[in-house]
Amino acid sequence: MNNSVTNTARLLGAALRALLVLTLVTGVLYPLAVTGVAQALFGGKANGSEVTADGKVVGSSLIGQQGYGLDYFQGRPADGLGTNSVNTQYKLILSGATNLAADSKVLLKQVEDARAAVVKNNSTADYRVKPSQVPADAVTSSGSGLDPDISPAYAALQVHRVAERNHLPVGQVQKLVEEHTDGRALGFIGEPTVNVLELNIALKSLVTKS
Repeated sequence: MNNSVTNTARLLGAALRALLVLTLVTGVLYPLAVTGVAQALFGGKANGSEVTADGKVVGSSLIGQQGYGLDYFQGRPADGLGTNSVNTQYKLILSGATNLAADSKVLLKQVEDARAAVVKNNSTADYRVKPSQVPADAVTSSGSGLDPDISPAYAALQVHRVAERNHLPVGQVQKLVEEHTDGRALGFIGEPTVNVLELNIALKSLVTKS
């Protein structure tokens, strides 16, 4: 009996020491090390990839924003988003896809309506947008519904409208888009993208100076 109690106490003591050591290593030392490396080498990304304008944080380069007026470049549609039904005081936007099938009549109607709106909104007195010019990202939402980027093709489609509404030369706005176009990761992964928030901040600065 005494040996059994002694062995049990010894096992419990060993388990407790292991628990304390593992808690210290995995719960304190490892998180501190990872946080330290992240802050030292990737400070901006670790802190949410914040985008500032006029000394204030206006968003994140990782999260798309809705509600830009037609004076600015538009992001992707957010058809998969909804309102917060729990905390209705703030009506927070929720992230998510529509989960509609490719042959869904609802999805097809959304795409057709979105294409018509893109053609109408981006056609100007001297530039007519054709339905065939409208890229897929102009009429469909991303999986998260919060995609911060658009394709260079969609950005280029909006150049004439943005230039006309802000009384800027078309070439100047085209150059702005080119300056904010990011190439493929490592030169071959993914597709070129344009961050809408960063582009609109640069546009606002350009309009202010002109």
